[in-house]
Amino acid sequence: MAKLLKTQITANPLTKFHQATKFGTKSKYGCRRTTQNSRFLSGAGSIRAVISSSEDKNVITTTSSKVLQKNGLATSSAMIDVKAAITIRKKMKEKLIDKIEDHWEALINGIGKGIVIQLISEDLDPVTGSGKSVETSVRDWAPKQLEHSSYLEYVANFVVPSDFGYPGAIMITNLHSKEFYLVEIVVHGFSDGPIFFSANSWIQSRNDNAQSRIVFRNQAYLPSQTPAGMRDLRRKDLLSVRGNGKGERKLSDRIYDYAPYSDLGNPDKDDDLARPVLSGEERPYPRRCRTGRPPTKSDPYSESRIEKPHPVYVPRDETFEEIKQATFSAGRLKAVLHNLIPSLSATLSSSDNPFTCFSEIDKLYSDGVPVNCDQETKSIFDNLLLPMMMNKALSAGQKLFKYDIPAIISGDRFSWLRDNEFARQTLAGVNPVNIEALKEFPILSKLDPAVYGPPESLLTKELIEGQLGGMTIEEAIESKSLFMLDYHDMLLPFIKKMNSLPGRKAYASRSVFFKTETGLNPIAIELSLPPTPSSPNNRRVYIHKHDATTYWIWKLAKAHVCSNDAGVHQLVNHWLRTHACTEPYIIAAHRQLSSVHPIYKLLHPHMRYTLEINALARQSLINGGGIIEACFSPGKYSMELSSAAYKNMWRFDMEGLPADLIRRGMAEEDPSMPGGVKLVIEDYPYASDGLLIWSAIEEWVEAYVNHFYSDNHSISSDVELQAWWDEIKNKGHSDKRNEPWWPKLKTKEDLSGILTTMIWVASGQHAALNFGQYPFGGYMPNRPTLMRRLLPVEEDPDYDCFLRNPQLAFLSSIPTQLQATKVMAVQDTLSTHSPDEEYLGQIHLLHCHWINDTEILRLFQKFSTRLEEIEEIIKARNCDTSLKNRNGAGVPPYELLLPLSEPGVTGRGVPNSISI
Repeated sequence: MAKLLKTQITANPLTKFHQATKFGTKSKYGCRRTTQNSRFLSGAGSIRAVISSSEDKNVITTTSSKVLQKNGLATSSAMIDVKAAITIRKKMKEKLIDKIEDHWEALINGIGKGIVIQLISEDLDPVTGSGKSVETSVRDWAPKQLEHSSYLEYVANFVVPSDFGYPGAIMITNLHSKEFYLVEIVVHGFSDGPIFFSANSWIQSRNDNAQSRIVFRNQAYLPSQTPAGMRDLRRKDLLSVRGNGKGERKLSDRIYDYAPYSDLGNPDKDDDLARPVLSGEERPYPRRCRTGRPPTKSDPYSESRIEKPHPVYVPRDETFEEIKQATFSAGRLKAVLHNLIPSLSATLSSSDNPFTCFSEIDKLYSDGVPVNCDQETKSIFDNLLLPMMMNKALSAGQKLFKYDIPAIISGDRFSWLRDNEFARQTLAGVNPVNIEALKEFPILSKLDPAVYGPPESLLTKELIEGQLGGMTIEEAIESKSLFMLDYHDMLLPFIKKMNSLPGRKAYASRSVFFKTETGLNPIAIELSLPPTPSSPNNRRVYIHKHDATTYWIWKLAKAHVCSNDAGVHQLVNHWLRTHACTEPYIIAAHRQLSSVHPIYKLLHPHMRYTLEINALARQSLINGGGIIEACFSPGKYSMELSSAAYKNMWRFDMEGLPADLIRRGMAEEDPSMPGGVKLVIEDYPYASDGLLIWSAIEEWVEAYVNHFYSDNHSISSDVELQAWWDEIKNKGHSDKRNEPWWPKLKTKEDLSGILTTMIWVASGQHAALNFGQYPFGGYMPNRPTLMRRLLPVEEDPDYDCFLRNPQLAFLSSIPTQLQATKVMAVQDTLSTHSPDEEYLGQIHLLHCHWINDTEILRLFQKFSTRLEEIEEIIKARNCDTSLKNRNGAGVPPYELLLPLSEPGVTGRGVPNSISI
C-alpha cells in the first residue's frame, strides 16, 4: 500500500507555479499549463506533502498485514488507519501579532483543541439514518511548512471500520477564536489513491458560527444521483447559505440573499445625496446581495450606507484574496478612490479650470500633476501606484501623478480627429455594441410625441442621399450600407434634467454612417433637445463640410456623440448588462445549486470576485456623489438612466452575442459560420473575434451538459437546476419576471444556451467592454465623459469667441482638468489586470482538483487548446493589411479579446469572471 500511495501523490509544485507567473519564463503563461503547453492544469498537482513509508514517519498502515479490497477501501478484517492532510493558507504578509497567533494556534492544534474533523461516508448508517462517520481532532505539534511559506499542512488520523464505505464529505469545526483559510483536505489510505476535498474557503470560528462546515469530495452529482449518506448534508449545506432574510449581515457571514438597489443615496448626510430606490415597475433593476443594514433616518426605504474605507458586506468567500487586495486591481482601486482622488481634488479644486490648449493635456503624460498628500497617502502611493503612475517626490508633501500614454494616441496623436477613426471605434473601440444597421426609413422615435415632439427625424431622405454618392437610400438599406448609432430615445427623456445640472450640457443624438469600399464613415449627426413652446422641434442636423467654421462645429457634434457613447457604455453596456445583471445569477447559484452540482462546478470560475467588485462600485463609483455622477453627463440621474435602459431594452434572450448581432442587424443567420451567423461588416473586430470566443464556450458547455444529462427529462427533473433558474427570474430579476421572452429550461439545448450566455457575458463581453477603458478613454478629447456647453449658434453671445478661438471653445466644452484627471485615474485602474487573474480556459493551481471526472478534464483541455488557437487567429488578423479596422498606420490592433494577458493595463486578456 505504501508503494501505491507513493505513485499517486505528487510533490508540491507551488514554488514552480510562482516562478512561472513571472513573464519571460520558457512558457509565457506556464503557471497554468501542462508540459504540453496547454492552459489546462491536470489534477496531478496539489499543495500537499508526499506521504510514503520510506520517506515519512507518518506512514499509513493497517492493523493487519493482510489487506483486502472492499468498498474501495484498503482494509483489514478489523479497523484501519487513515490520514487526512489539511492545507491551510496563512497571510502573505504577517505582522508580529499574526506570527504569535500562528504559534498559539499550532500549540492548540497540537493538543487536539483547535480543529475537529468528521469524515462522512457515502453509505448510510442504519442506526442514525445519516452517512456513516468517524471523528477526530488535528493533533499535530509541528505542521509541515510547504514550499510556499504561506501554506501549512496539518495531519489528522482516523481509525476507520472496514465497512465504512467511500468517504463523500468532511465536516470541519474551527475551535480557534478566529477564522482560517482552508485550501483542501486530502484523505490517504484508499486503494484508488488520495481523495480530494477541495475547499478554498474561510472556516469561521465556532464563536462566530456554531455550525460545522461541510466540504464535499470533488465528485459531481445531480441531485437524484446523490449517494444516500450525503443527501442530508447536501440539503443542509444549501440551507446554511440562504439565511432567513432578517438581521444585518456580519462580515464573517456566508449568506447569499437579495435586496433592491436601495443603498446608492445618503439622505442622512445631505438632501442632495438622496437617490430613488431602483425597484418595481417605475424603476426596475436587477437585485443585489443583501446586507441587512438598517434604513436611513430620513427615508425608511433607503438603506443606510457604509462609507469608505469601511468594507461593505459580501459573503466571506466572495471577498478579494490577499494578493488582489495587496496589488494592482483592488489595492490600486481603493487607493485611487480613497486617497488619490481626494488628493487631486484638494490640489485642483481651488482652480478647477478647463484645459486651455492641447499641450496641457499632453503634459498629463509627459510631466504629470503635482498632488498634495500626507505621509500615509504617500506610503500607499509608493506601495501601489509607483510602478504605474507615480514619478518622483517633488517635496515632503507632494508627489507627481503621471499618466501612461493611452494606446489610442500612442501611434498617432491626431487619429481621434479623423472621421474614419470616429467610425472605426464603433466597431473596434471600447463600446462596439451599439452600432446597428439602418433597416427602415424614415427614422422614427417611439417616444410620446405629445411630450417629446414630432417622431420624425430631421435626417431626411434628401439630406442622407446627398452623402451617398449617387445611391438612393433604398439601395443603401438594401445593400446594408447604412448604419446608425441611436441614443435619441434613450437619452431625450433625461436631457432636461441633465442640462439643469451645473456644468452639464447634452443632447440626445443620432449618427448615421455609410459603408463604402474604403470603410465606414459618418455622414450626418442629429442633436436634439426637449421641445419648448417656442421651439417644438428643437433639433439640428450637422454634416461634414470643409470650411473652417463648419469643420469645428462638426468636431463638437462628434464630441457630443462620443460623450453620449461614453455614458451609455459605462451605465448600460458595462455596468448594467455585465456587472449588475450577473449578480443575481451568482446569488441564485449559491442558494440553489449544491457545490457538488455539475452546473455549480461549471459556473464557479465565472463567479469569482464579482460580488465584491459590485459592492465596491456601489460604495464609491455609482453611488450618489460618486465618481460616475461627478464625471459623466447624466450626473445624479445616472442610475435612473441605467434603470430606464433595463426597463426598455434588456432581455436575457438577446444577451448572447449571435442574438445581439442579429437584433442590431449586424449579422444574419448562417449555420456554417462561427456562432451560426455571418457578419454584415466582415471587418468588425469585436464581433469577429467575439464569435470565436462564443463558439468555443458554446462547444465546451454543450459537451459538458451532454456528459451529465442523458436526456431532456433529466433537465426537467433536476430540482436544484429548476429552482436556480426560477429564482433568477422571480427573485434576482423579479422586476422582469413576467416577461414572455425568458428562455424555457426544459431541454439540454435550453440549458446549454442559458449557460453559454452567462459565461460569455462574464468573460468575453465584460473583457471587451472593460479593459479598453483607459486605452481609449485615457485621452479625454477622444471620449469626453461629459460636455459642458451646447454647440455654438450664431445667435449666441459667445459665438464670436468661438470664431476667434475654436480650439478653446472645444476644450471648454469637455471635462475640466479635475474631472478629467479623476476619471482617467479610475479608468486606468479599472483597465488593470491583477497578478492573480484567472483567464478563460485556465484553472488556477488551487482549483486543479475541481472535479474528479477524466472525461470532463479531457473536454476542458480541448476547450483550452481551442482558445490557444483563437489567440493565434486573432494575432494573425491583426497583421492582415486588408482589415483596416485593426491594421494600418497608427491604428492600434484589436486585442481586447485576446484570451491571455500579463498583469497591468494591457488592453487584452479575457478573465473568467467580472473581477474588476
